This record gives sequence, structure tokens and C-alpha cells, in this order.
Amino acid sequence: MAKRVLLVDDEPNIVLLIEARLRANGYDVVSAVDGLMALEMVKKEKPDLIILDLMLPKMDGYKVCGLLKKDLRYSKIPILLFTARAQEADVRLGQEVGADAYLTKPFEPKTLLSKIQELLGESRPCR
Repeated sequence: MAKRVLLVDDEPNIVLLIEARLRANGYDVVSAVDGLMALEMVKKEKPDLIILDLMLPKMDGYKVCGLLKKDLRYSKIPILLFTARAQEADVRLGQEVGADAYLTKPFEPKTLLSKIQELLGESRPCR
């Protein structure tokens, strides 16, 4: 059964690009465009992994990550923060709210895929 990934980003081009790459690699992908929608989608879709942008409408990614990591129902879901914010303070804050990994944009698709596989405990070739 395909692993389900929740992709949370408010940039349509990034969503389309990442969705296509993940689907080509056998993942089931669902997406959300803001922080509140992300929380709803986690409850509804029960993803195996979350790719979460930080700069989101309605609720930022730090807040979403913190809320999910404090909730025992969702705390075990790996969260990959995926953002253009590359300052040391941003990375540290991501760690403080419980993120499992941090990847900056622009990104290499193979780097994203290998990080996803690492978080899911998978080993298979990336396409």
C-alpha cells in the first residue's frame, strides 16, 4: 500500500511539482494550502508523513507542527519543514516545535525524496 504524504504549501507551482514527483515515486499525495486546512487534512487523511511550508496563510507552519507534535494521536507522524527560510534561528525554532527534518527551498528533488524515504524508513531508488 502506498504511503500517504500530506503536502502543505500555498504556492500552486510548488504543489504541482512536488505532487508529480511524489506520485511518480509511488506515493499517495494529498495537499492543503493553509495551516488550518493542514490540521483538518491530518485528522481526515491520516498521512504517513507531512511536508510543511512555514509561511502559510491562517496559521504558520511552526504553529501547525507544534500542535500536531503535542497531540498524541499525531505526534508520531514525521514532519518535514520545507521552506525558503534558511536562517539558523528558523532551523532552531523548527527543532523546538518538534520537526523531524528541515529542508530549504530551492531544493533538489532527489534530496527531498531521499529525506522522505529516510523519515519513512524506506529504501528504494528515487525517480
